[in-house]
Amino acid sequence: MTEKSLPVDVNDLTLFAKVIDYGSFTTAADRIGLPKSTLSRRITRLEHQLGERLIIRNTRSLAITEFGQAILDHAHAIEQEALAVADLANYRQMTPTGTLKVSMPPNYIDFIKKDFFQQFIVKYPHVRLDLDFSSRRVDILAEHYDLAIRMASTLADDTTLVARPLKVLAGGLYASPMYLKKHGVPKCPNELEEHVGIHLANSLGEIQQWQLSCGKESWQGIPSGPVISNSIEIVRLLAVQGVGIVSVTTTLVQQMVEEGRLVRLLEGWNMPTVTMWAITSGRKLLPLKVQVFLKELKEALL
Repeated sequence: MTEKSLPVDVNDLTLFAKVIDYGSFTTAADRIGLPKSTLSRRITRLEHQLGERLIIRNTRSLAITEFGQAILDHAHAIEQEALAVADLANYRQMTPTGTLKVSMPPNYIDFIKKDFFQQFIVKYPHVRLDLDFSSRRVDILAEHYDLAIRMASTLADDTTLVARPLKVLAGGLYASPMYLKKHGVPKCPNELEEHVGIHLANSLGEIQQWQLSCGKESWQGIPSGPVISNSIEIVRLLAVQGVGIVSVTTTLVQQMVEEGRLVRLLEGWNMPTVTMWAITSGRKLLPLKVQVFLKELKEALL
């Protein structure tokens, strides 16, 4: 089925309504900000498109025809609908509304203040949060997500999406005092090969090599270990329980370090940083609900 084009320009219909409402072409042209000749030409074009006269003109006055009166009702309705659309757009730009669909990593709650979502709901009662916590790489456009949070050093180029950096995250190697008492403290990266590794898998189920650098020196490897998991909670818990050494983002173990349950190893050696990205569609103008969520999220990051 082919799509039919509109037989008339709806803008001409609203101009026709203005002429009748103001009572003359001159007044209407002044109020609208169009030259009188342009306004007259637009109404004449509308009459030709509709096939009948809408207005009877003379030098001093104008009169609406019977057909023009019938068209005027529709023109006013179109005008009101256009105003309603403008009001809705203005409201949405002043008041965040609607469902906000967000994809986040499973452990994302560890990177933000614990009351973030509760505070956001209270502050923006007209926004309904649809939160998907998983390691699955969602298709933002096809699955109609407003926003996806991703952790990565770099992202693949995609002209349909926009990636905004939220925070750069440092990482490190950590183990419990219990483990270090039993196995000793590694003094250099080469000694890690003699230790037990607890490995966090990425979204593809792959183990990432541990990479360390200190000045011009570098080291990389994958210490053997009994556990591979995509759950940060599991690898963190096993590290605290003395099973082995874990490579993890510093933010995720900060409290455990402060409590003395984990210890940072090889502090003179640095690990590659990971960037927290906010990914949205490529639209230049983000809905207000997305704008305020990103603003509040940045302020809530630990």
